[in-house]
Amino acid sequence: MSRARADEEEYWHSSKFRAFTFDDEDDELSQLKESKRAVNSLRDIVDDDDDDDDDLERVSWSGEPVGSISWSIKETASSSTSSLEGRDSSLQKGSSSYAAFPKQVSSYSLSSLFKGEFCLSLSALSDTGVKNYTPELRRPKAEYKDYSSDWSPKDTVRRMQRGKVCSLERFRSLQDKLVLLDEAVAGHDGNVITAVLIFLKRTLRREILFQELAVRQVALCHLIHFLKETGEQKLLLDLLRLCFFSLSLQLSQYREHLNIQDVEKRREFLKGCIGLPFSAEDTSHIQDHYTLLERQIIIEANDRHLETAGQSEIFRKYPRKASILNMPLVTTLFYSCFYHYTEAEGTFSSPTNLKKTFKIPDKQYVLTALAARAKLRAWDDVDALFTTKNWLGYTKKKAPIGFHRVVEILQRNNAPVQVLQEYVRLVEDVETRLNLATKYKCHDVVIETYRDLKDRIQLTAYKCKVERGSAEEDKINSILNNMVRNTY
Repeated sequence: MSRARADEEEYWHSSKFRAFTFDDEDDELSQLKESKRAVNSLRDIVDDDDDDDDDLERVSWSGEPVGSISWSIKETASSSTSSLEGRDSSLQKGSSSYAAFPKQVSSYSLSSLFKGEFCLSLSALSDTGVKNYTPELRRPKAEYKDYSSDWSPKDTVRRMQRGKVCSLERFRSLQDKLVLLDEAVAGHDGNVITAVLIFLKRTLRREILFQELAVRQVALCHLIHFLKETGEQKLLLDLLRLCFFSLSLQLSQYREHLNIQDVEKRREFLKGCIGLPFSAEDTSHIQDHYTLLERQIIIEANDRHLETAGQSEIFRKYPRKASILNMPLVTTLFYSCFYHYTEAEGTFSSPTNLKKTFKIPDKQYVLTALAARAKLRAWDDVDALFTTKNWLGYTKKKAPIGFHRVVEILQRNNAPVQVLQEYVRLVEDVETRLNLATKYKCHDVVIETYRDLKDRIQLTAYKCKVERGSAEEDKINSILNNMVRNTY
């Protein structure tokens, strides 16, 4: 150790640096002492096989002591560049020997050491003599794309459905957030919808969120259920209160059309009501209301012209009692079946056109058409209304409303007994058929029913209810005689 100290003293006095004494108060001396102590304190961390150089201070090519403040600043700026250049050149030569690599120097920053921080570089901790340098294997671009901010709302929803990590923070504008919510609802995934709603609840003002949810019933129901589950009662009450208030406001605005007398202004008002934030079902009803009024305006103008000109026989025989404007859909259908029953489907006033446009159920259509044609005593149209033909060409009568209701409607319109009897016979239930036949005095139906039941007692009792000498009495006597003859 004495020899090493002697060599060290000789080194310091023989270097190009000026000699110093203990009385020298130059700041550079204190800096060198600090640098030396700092560098020597790192020998336990940095692996160096050369034991002879442990006690020697290394000097950089610039002539400055290694570990000095000025050296550490330069070394920090150039360490990464020099190490990479030395590594690349050695790899190109294909040599893995120790001499192929430059002498590693400490890359610790003196200022960081004083702060208690260790800024170790890769070159300081690596053993260049034995380590094989290999290129870094990067991840596939698809993995980095999972965290990309370039996903569209539709792609984001799809990835969320597959359980991928997606950041929603990139959707900053209100429009993008609403598109994201609509895409989530269209995906029919409750978890995704709830996740998007949580994001919107956190990033949107309460009034804006509630206003947008008022026209998105599916998302609104999800948020209500979520608030119930999480116990956020105050927010839930505010949401319900605002939704009901908004609905009341919309309904009151829609009712204003009742105060508009001019039909054209009312039509324009209804057209504007279509854009109100109603539910999908209510919006469909308002759309039908607007379409119906528009259709009524066209029919009214055409029929008024025909009635004034006297060009239509039905208007001459059955003059109109009132205008069709602002009438309900069923009344419009009755009007169409009464005055325009035979028109082609392509015309606005055709009953089949109204049925198709407003999706009128078969039962409602048959009931209305039956009442209209029976009032006109158009029995052939009534018969055609219930006659169907199967694929073999055979015809039969079928009523979606039940033939007992057909009989009641025909009777209210003073249908002849022959017409009533034809439809009373089609009533399947025997008791109902007998009650209707007895009530409307369809004697033939009553007699035939008792005959099929082979009820002599009821036939004999019913004989007293028909006129003597009538065809019905003769028919009953003939049936009773046949029963007696068949008994013996």
